Amino acid sequence: MKSIAVVFLVLMLNTATAPDTILIRFKTPDGYIQQLVNPGSFGEWLQNLPLKPAGTHTKIYSGAIARTDVYTAGVIDMSIGTQDLQQCADAVMRLRGEYFYQQKRYEAISFHFVNGFKCDYVHYANGYRYKNGKWALIAKKDYGYNTFMKYMTLVFGYASTLSLEKELKPVTNPNDIKTGDVFIRGGSPGHCFMVMDVVESSAHKKQFLLAQSFMPAQNIQVLQYGSPWFSMDKPSDIAYGELINAKYLRRFE
Repeated sequence: MKSIAVVFLVLMLNTATAPDTILIRFKTPDGYIQQLVNPGSFGEWLQNLPLKPAGTHTKIYSGAIARTDVYTAGVIDMSIGTQDLQQCADAVMRLRGEYFYQQKRYEAISFHFVNGFKCDYVHYANGYRYKNGKWALIAKKDYGYNTFMKYMTLVFGYASTLSLEKELKPVTNPNDIKTGDVFIRGGSPGHCFMVMDVVESSAHKKQFLLAQSFMPAQNIQVLQYGSPWFSMDKPSDIAYGELINAKYLRRFE
């Protein structure tokens, strides 16, 4: 009896400490199957992002509850900083940057500013800083996470939906939507959504999970509007829902 009790306790502890992720919380709808992603890919990484406990409110950088909280299906367990910087396009770039940083693929971390300047992480980590429109070597080499976040904060300040949209390539076949794609319209303001997961029916209809940040800067939230599963053939009255359309679908190279 004692050994059974110990095993039960271990199982309970493992269950309690297991991370709640995109794939775990958001079950595949009836009649659909999970779209396969390549092991180690950006899509797989997004699917396995940890979530804050169910019921957590989406909050802005100051700690107040966000006006978008009504659309919250889940909150990604990732910092947002204390400044009004990590908004919509910034959240997409943060996710992309975090993925490559965790993979130690530092040379892949690079984003353009609105003015066209290419801001790559390797330059920043090697001590270069953006000054008067170009790099200047003024710091020590440091590939630590705090420096990575300083780099991302710099990107947030100078990039936007306008620059990000130019970096992404159009997805010509809307039925080819994949985890990691982005619905984006550049502008001032523009907006964008990140595709976090995709499922498919036997009739090859696709549904997908979406995540966003907003203005002011807020937690990256997984969205819902009645259901957390969206599709391009079903209009949504969520804010900027008109972007859930094939003509706005883009993909990282």
